[in-house]
Amino acid sequence: MVKEKRDYHKFAWQDLGDLEKGRPNLGANVPVLAYRLLQYTLRDAMISELGVDKADELFIRAGRLAGVQFCRNLLDRDAAFQEFTAQLQRVLREQAIGILRIEEADQENMRFTLTVAEDLDCSGMPCTDEVVCKYDEGFLAGILEEYTGKPFVAKEIDCWASGDRVCRFEVRGHR
Repeated sequence: MVKEKRDYHKFAWQDLGDLEKGRPNLGANVPVLAYRLLQYTLRDAMISELGVDKADELFIRAGRLAGVQFCRNLLDRDAAFQEFTAQLQRVLREQAIGILRIEEADQENMRFTLTVAEDLDCSGMPCTDEVVCKYDEGFLAGILEEYTGKPFVAKEIDCWASGDRVCRFEVRGHR
């Protein structure tokens, strides 16, 4: 077996496979427990090997890549902003990722404040006094980047794990 070597992103939506064919009995849905078990053990292993900053950077990069692919494959990038955000809210809910609310939207300056309730990553977790949704930061930025064609940075400012009951993100575009 040849060891894979590359320094670029290879992931594409079709790499997720044919879930109907591959999981005819169990289906496409998986419990939040399984998702979090993967995410938090992977993050823990990465932190022990690379440190917190590098692990967070990699989670943000992975989330960004996922957000771009999510937008390309599940959302209408040609829709007007109001239609796009309504569709994003609906699809995030249908996929049981979370309940998105747009608290503030300054389209002209590409600045947004978004909340995600019942989010996949941390809702219901014990309070650790930290924000933990680094993957979501990248995911939201990737979705908006793919939609607008401009780079975005998302920063979580409130989190269930820090004692809040929703995750709140400040999202900024760069011209």
